[in-house]
Amino acid sequence: MEQLSMLGIIWFLLWGVLWAVYFLLDGFDLGAAMLMPFVAKNDEQRRRIVNSMGPFWDGNEVWLITAGGVTFAAFPKVYAVMFSTLYTPLMLLLFALIIRGVSFEFRSKVESLRWRKIWDTALVVGSFLPALLLGVAFANIFKGIPFDGDYIFQGNLFTLLNPYGLMGGLLFVLMFLYHGALWIAIKNDGELAQRAVRYGKAIWNALLVIAAAFLIVTYFDTALWNNFLANPVLLVIPLAAVCGLIGTRLFLGTGNPWRAWFASSAMIFSVTMFGVIGLFPMLFPSSINPSYSLGIANAASSDHSLLIMLCVAIVFVPIVIGYQVWVYRTFRHKITADDFKPGQSY
Repeated sequence: MEQLSMLGIIWFLLWGVLWAVYFLLDGFDLGAAMLMPFVAKNDEQRRRIVNSMGPFWDGNEVWLITAGGVTFAAFPKVYAVMFSTLYTPLMLLLFALIIRGVSFEFRSKVESLRWRKIWDTALVVGSFLPALLLGVAFANIFKGIPFDGDYIFQGNLFTLLNPYGLMGGLLFVLMFLYHGALWIAIKNDGELAQRAVRYGKAIWNALLVIAAAFLIVTYFDTALWNNFLANPVLLVIPLAAVCGLIGTRLFLGTGNPWRAWFASSAMIFSVTMFGVIGLFPMLFPSSINPSYSLGIANAASSDHSLLIMLCVAIVFVPIVIGYQVWVYRTFRHKITADDFKPGQSY
């Protein structure tokens, strides 16, 4: 292995943590929106679900922008090759997120049930596609992207829609659906919360099967397990994912959705870090030839740039975290009729 910069290793880990935080935060509102057509039986219940996400969704997406920005600044070559090889799915992801953001703002602009249904549908589609595409993209990164020594992608969109990629997409969709069901149960009461819990329990069963299958197939289709088998202490990461998955169902069964949500967050965080640690020291492996792969050694910015970035992160990341903690505390109450006042609801 080439000599790795300590700053490069630090930013590699921060890169993974940022993606993990994004998945566990934006995951619940992506999941809640996807679940809306099933648990909401009328316009009032749909409004309750949308208002459950309203104060949080745009702040959650800050972590997506931050993760993308870190990729650009800390590993610019990875950023360039990633947007070249994954251009189509990333553009679809961008368009879906735009539609999703617009739907939040537009659904209440016209007093028409038909108008709201149109934008509710846009919200569902704009939430499903990012969940699916992110899972497909990361599963393919784990497996290796077919690009050559000139960083030219030797494939197309259907190349990425391979069985392992689709399994990764399904895993992300189910994780976010379950996470969203817990959030709906936390922010609401009565029939809506009860229905969300019932759906959450059913989704958990499917998630358990897919998660187990994904871990097994990962052993045969990728090299992610190599780092863990070579350093058994790292097995605490997949173990934490398993404990989070089991723990969240136990908490849900005892009627404690908040604890179930935190256990689900631990699961999502651990699943993401399992992939990141398994990739180390690579960030963007090539399935054509390992020598073409991009990692810390050949894709990181200079130590001077990484040091400046680290100083900036030490100052500003705690500010962002503090702001989000304040938002979550301020809007921690359950949705009530007061949340539907004109100018305050979606």
